[in-house]
Amino acid sequence: MSTFDTPTGILRDQHKKILKVADILEHVLASGTQSPPVDMDALADCITFIRFFADALHHGKEEDLLFPALEVSGMPREGSPIAVMVYEHTLGRGFARTMAAELPAARAGDDAALRRLADAGRNYVALIRDHIMKEDEILFEMADQMIAAPACRSLCAAYDGVCQRHFDGRTVAELEAILGRLVERYPSA
Repeated sequence: MSTFDTPTGILRDQHKKILKVADILEHVLASGTQSPPVDMDALADCITFIRFFADALHHGKEEDLLFPALEVSGMPREGSPIAVMVYEHTLGRGFARTMAAELPAARAGDDAALRRLADAGRNYVALIRDHIMKEDEILFEMADQMIAAPACRSLCAAYDGVCQRHFDGRTVAELEAILGRLVERYPSA
């Protein structure tokens, strides 16, 4: 059985991509206090990837598809790992909004905006690493046990449908190209 034959296989694969961008974001933010100054283009790419791949695509699949499937399989929404994950998605969205809002002023040389962006970025990185660990090691293990084969096939087909959407005019392939560009620029991050 391939990892894409489980209710969480594609989501686990996306986690690896999200974590890679988190590593690069952390690296770029750490270099901001050194010379040369922070790489604003890389920051912009990280923020775009986080907002549209990590949140709209990935968290969208979880909130719109996986979590309801878990509820149907008997996991309550409130007082369960689902509630924690949704809360953390909301926190992550707030950090991403702050980064996106501060980027233009930071790019224009506003040091205070860059500090706010960097703080939100570091908070996002810490949150997403912890969040993904909890999903991979707890919630996704439960999901793989709770969601039976017929429901799994339906869920995986629905995931594919999400991948056909455009995210603020970008396709999944274009978002993954951002990841490729970032990895090429920061291969050791």
